[in-house]
Amino acid sequence: MKFMKLGSKPDSFQNDGDNVRYVATELASDIVVNVGDVKFYLHKFPLLSKSLRLQKLVSNTDEENDEIHIHDIPGGPVAFEICAKFCYGMVVTLNAYNVVAARCAAEYLEMYETIEKGNLIYKIEVFLNSSIFRSWKDSIIVLQTTKSLLPWSEELKIVSHCIESIATKASMDPSKVEWSYTYNRKKLPSENGNDAHWNGVRKQLMVPKDWWVEDLCELQLDLYKRVLSTITTNGNVSGAVVGEALSAYTSRRLPGFNKGVIQSGDTTKNRLLLETIVGLLPADMGSGSCAFSLKLLKVAIQLDCEVSVRSELMRRIGQRLDEATVADLLICASAGETTHDVETVQKLVEVFVAHEHQSLMEDELQEIRSPKMVSNTSSKIKVAKLVDSYLAEIARDPNLPLLSFVNIADLVSSFPRPSHDGLYRAIDMYLKEHPGISKSERKRICRLMDCRKLSAEACMHAVQNERLPLRVVVQVLFFEQMRASTTSSSGGTSTPDLPGSIRALHPGGSHGSSRSTTTNTEEEWDAVATAEDIKVLKGELAALKLSSGGSQSSDRNSNNNDGGGIGNAEKVAANKMKGFLMSKKLFSKLWSSKEKNGEITSSDTSESPASTVVEETKSTPSRSRRHSVS
Repeated sequence: MKFMKLGSKPDSFQNDGDNVRYVATELASDIVVNVGDVKFYLHKFPLLSKSLRLQKLVSNTDEENDEIHIHDIPGGPVAFEICAKFCYGMVVTLNAYNVVAARCAAEYLEMYETIEKGNLIYKIEVFLNSSIFRSWKDSIIVLQTTKSLLPWSEELKIVSHCIESIATKASMDPSKVEWSYTYNRKKLPSENGNDAHWNGVRKQLMVPKDWWVEDLCELQLDLYKRVLSTITTNGNVSGAVVGEALSAYTSRRLPGFNKGVIQSGDTTKNRLLLETIVGLLPADMGSGSCAFSLKLLKVAIQLDCEVSVRSELMRRIGQRLDEATVADLLICASAGETTHDVETVQKLVEVFVAHEHQSLMEDELQEIRSPKMVSNTSSKIKVAKLVDSYLAEIARDPNLPLLSFVNIADLVSSFPRPSHDGLYRAIDMYLKEHPGISKSERKRICRLMDCRKLSAEACMHAVQNERLPLRVVVQVLFFEQMRASTTSSSGGTSTPDLPGSIRALHPGGSHGSSRSTTTNTEEEWDAVATAEDIKVLKGELAALKLSSGGSQSSDRNSNNNDGGGIGNAEKVAANKMKGFLMSKKLFSKLWSSKEKNGEITSSDTSESPASTVVEETKSTPSRSRRHSVS
């Protein structure tokens, strides 16, 4: 810390109780100065020779009255005593903690150069400009002391000079930083000597770009706002570093912020702080982390901040939603029966969808090609995966309405997903925690999932899942067989031949099959699979896999023996037909089990899958020929 000593005489000020100060000298005092509740017994000559204001006050008093009052002097008795000691020529030590009070008091006492050369104001100004404003930490200390000395410190431009000094240093190239600073975060490998390329010779330590962040956390909010605004205006500090500074300050000033719950404190004061922080966020969307913005949003909801503040945070978060984690999105509901604030997360996803759509439109207008488009696709995949994981978490809430679940899932339904396993997990969790939902609601939630995009493991789980409607279980088996059939053929990709009622379950429709069949069996297919149904499906799935394995082995042997000739083609055709017969057998068993359990009405039984097959056999010659081959 910088300091400056003034005067050479020893300090002879002494106390007489708590409220009396006097100078120990042979000369009797001839003036009493009342500063606040403290009386100073002093001498006119040294004081009047350096203070124009004291001259005026003495001249306006009666000759018999040697007492004057200066209750409004900035800095109070302590600052006045510094000025008085200077007048006596006694030793006075100025430093960052008392220099502002001394400067304001000197201004109040009008200790100008016109009264005496080398007066106190001049000496303090020299000290400030040559030492204080050139020191990083002293500038911060001085700026903190100006708070209690307003408006004097503002009018004397001490505040603005401190802010400019601090902002200039924070905006400097880190390689030019030569002063000490506080830095408690994780250091660079080169700073710890753990750099893989370190050759044992100690180099000059690298200064991190955010070296100034922690020291500024000591400032009160209004001063911090002015300093950071000046740093941002200078334009030499990246938005990411400014975001880190805001994150550090918020964590320091709001206890519990990092946990997303404010533990204590004045609500009004905390609300003002958070709204100020949001206002200081740089316009650059890349500034600060998405996790930090989500923490701000959680606290903003808790403190009931202005709608504009929450809207700004949701806009920033939504545009970078692909950087968020599930834990970030688990916002506690402030009211209502649900555990989590699902509505806010839905709005965040809506912002992301709108932003991606706008970006896509801009790309098309500007004819920008693959680099950015690839990035957009990657972001969509990440957000789709994030939403799937989030839905799996909130699905555990027994009070979560189906509509809330479906609305969020629908927002990203068009996003590319390598797999629908995550969405299946979320749907299964919801069905598990909400066993009382209706058939139509089960159908609605299961419609979100594409059975074709389930992995083999998810298919195995789905086939054995008694919570799923029978329609979904059958669709899973349908596509499992389609994959097996495609694998067994030599490059063939056609859908295996199945009865019309079963093909009607395909998401693409019946492809010309009778609509009456689908209508009549709708209720049965939407019913929840029974344990007997599941048992049948499990057995047939195992047989299907065994059949697929045998087909592949047969194909390989045929290729080796015949070189891919006519014999191979006949075996492939036979394998396809075998798959068809197995699927037909499977669905006949399912239907028979339903008839035994009395689940099918007489009208429905009249148009069972078996009867539909017969109708199609009669009406379609090509189908008839294939059936006759079997």
